[in-house]
Amino acid sequence: MCTEFIAEEETGNHDPLRWGFSGIGRQELTNSLGKRKELRDVLMNKEASDGLSANYYVLPKGAEQLQDLISHRNMNAQIGEIFRACYRYGLVAHSPCSRDIKKIIFYAQAELKRLENLESNKGA
Repeated sequence: MCTEFIAEEETGNHDPLRWGFSGIGRQELTNSLGKRKELRDVLMNKEASDGLSANYYVLPKGAEQLQDLISHRNMNAQIGEIFRACYRYGLVAHSPCSRDIKKIIFYAQAELKRLENLESNKGA
């Protein structure tokens, strides 16, 4: 749904009433939210950042361990393993840096494959 709105907005073939913005035109909607990119971020549930600080870097209340952050962000297994390996990188005696990097690459490739499969099945 959000991608349809963005496509309509980019081509100028946009009906604000279709999307529930009664009484507001495309330009007014864009102006009220700021730049076009900020509108897309809002519609795609992404936060804007000034490059210095952002709410997505604030730790959730009660977070004491990495698992709390992984659960809070609803990370899947691959992303959780990457997050853990990055955090402990170079700190664990039984896990040299090369092993951690290989683990990060392994799980990143698994996640990429999962996403590519999702995208290809979406078009099928």
